[in-house]
Amino acid sequence: MEKNKPEKVKAISPKTWTQLKAHDSWSVFKIMAEIVDGYEELGRIGPCVAVFGSARTKEGDSCYQMAEELAYLLTKKGFGIITGGGPGAMEAANKGAHIAGGKSVGLNINLPHEQRPNPYIDPDKLLDFDYFFVRKLMFMRYSQGYVVLPGGFGTLDELFEAVTLIQTNKLIMFPIVLISKDYWGGLVDWIKERMLAELKINEAELNIFTVVDTVEEAVDTIEGFYKEYSLKPNF
Repeated sequence: MEKNKPEKVKAISPKTWTQLKAHDSWSVFKIMAEIVDGYEELGRIGPCVAVFGSARTKEGDSCYQMAEELAYLLTKKGFGIITGGGPGAMEAANKGAHIAGGKSVGLNINLPHEQRPNPYIDPDKLLDFDYFFVRKLMFMRYSQGYVVLPGGFGTLDELFEAVTLIQTNKLIMFPIVLISKDYWGGLVDWIKERMLAELKINEAELNIFTVVDTVEEAVDTIEGFYKEYSLKPNF
């Protein structure tokens, strides 16, 4: 008697395949609607800095405190704050912007686990997205800087998307700042010891991002960049 025999995979009928293709075609209109809504809403907000970090960061953690302080200081410098709209580091950054009386933007993603937007987002600056790639487009088009706190796969996704687009000249140069040499140091060492050493990247491309240890250094990096370069659209 055979055990653990895999079930036979059923072929998709021509009718079902046609229905799937039709669904793909109609989804284009939903994607277009998300892009149009995002452009219309965010185009009116003005210069912003996007803050990324783990949704699992708890209130009282050092990363939560850093995100809140960072957003507060950037807001006082005249920047709005954009986050992914959820809990953790995102909540902390929106909270800092809210306390400082600045613009607090949340680009929330609809997930099966029902990520709820945090309460510190300005009511008129909360946008909901079904598509991660549309949401990332909004971050990159309407942010004049990225600050990346310790986080997981989602944080890395946002970071390397921006790095790649700047590397390939699809996005204009803007400051990307990673906070915590202790957290990011191993990744940066691997990039240098493997990617750079094996000529997968060149040395100049390491300058696309900066690693610092304090909130003040992150703010100074962004402010220093815009003393040299004027604020302008990213595309």
